[in-house]
Amino acid sequence: MNKTEHTVDTVPITVSSLEQTIDVDSSQLIETPKSLSFKYVGCMALLFLPALLLAQYPQWINIVAFTYLMGGVAVAWNIIGGYGGQFSLGHGVFFSIGAYMTAALFINYGVSPWISIVPIALIAGLVSVLISWPTFRLRGPFFAIATLAFNEVMFVLANHFDSLTGGPRGLMIPFKAGFANMIFTERSYYAYLMFGFAAFSVGVSVLVRYSRLGYYLLAVREDEDCARACGINVLGVKLSGMAISAILTSMGGTLFTMYLRYIDPPTLFTMSDIGVKFALLSLIGGIGTIAGPVLGAALIIPFENYLRTELSNGLPGSNLAVLGFLMVLAALFMKKGIYGLFQERFGKNKKPKKSTPMSVRPGGGAT
Repeated sequence: MNKTEHTVDTVPITVSSLEQTIDVDSSQLIETPKSLSFKYVGCMALLFLPALLLAQYPQWINIVAFTYLMGGVAVAWNIIGGYGGQFSLGHGVFFSIGAYMTAALFINYGVSPWISIVPIALIAGLVSVLISWPTFRLRGPFFAIATLAFNEVMFVLANHFDSLTGGPRGLMIPFKAGFANMIFTERSYYAYLMFGFAAFSVGVSVLVRYSRLGYYLLAVREDEDCARACGINVLGVKLSGMAISAILTSMGGTLFTMYLRYIDPPTLFTMSDIGVKFALLSLIGGIGTIAGPVLGAALIIPFENYLRTELSNGLPGSNLAVLGFLMVLAALFMKKGIYGLFQERFGKNKKPKKSTPMSVRPGGGAT
């Protein structure tokens, strides 16, 4: 009896094949480096306008500077939380690493933040890998709870080790004005510095989004088991995305320290101010998009300051209650964020149809 042999054609996994199965906006599927560069430069020029127009108004320029800072850190969070779908609530850990190490080196050894910012960021990236190695084995809300637990542990440790963090008293950066110390007398210079950080974060986000790592992160977000079956190293992809996100977040912590010149545990580990805010800005603006986190920061940070000013004489915490109520409404009626809503209403490109699963027939190719 002759044995009938069946052959199965294999389908190679490429970036283009991933594009067809990942649920993304069609306007993001085909982008040339030239078109990306033009869009990036144009958007950054538009983003820089508030710093130029409000440079002579101290109150407003402070808000603009903080908006740039929070926007840059939200973009960093979006790399792992938006592209990778890993909802982290522990980015305050990486933010605090940048803040505390910068302050300690500057106060005790006189090391300029310009010199320490990159090595500290690399340390934060290494810490993120060590923390994420066990926690990435959890999924969904369990992963979010695990990262939240790390944030709370770091809060306790920061309060306990007075010699390193100053404990509950915190650390005060001495005022030594000068470019070398990243301390300026003109507040507008901080706005320019924060804008540079935001532009750098967006640039890294664009590079990640349109790289092989970016497509792998999107594949993991859509279906982790399917991505693993396709040969993607899921754990390695997650760790890479988290490391990049942590590095940028740590840089934001360094700038935050030199901007305020005072840090303490409640300032760095309060969930409403640091841990959750990064995620909320991305969610409100449009999680998983390039422009969403920046748009969320541009709307929420100034509005939050306005509520704090107008409602400060009323019921304590009323500004947070109003802001929280508006965020709940946004989550209910704008599930794709403000950027997603804008695309649905005014976007020229319709959302591409999802491709049907391929079936393999014996002795033939994929159908």
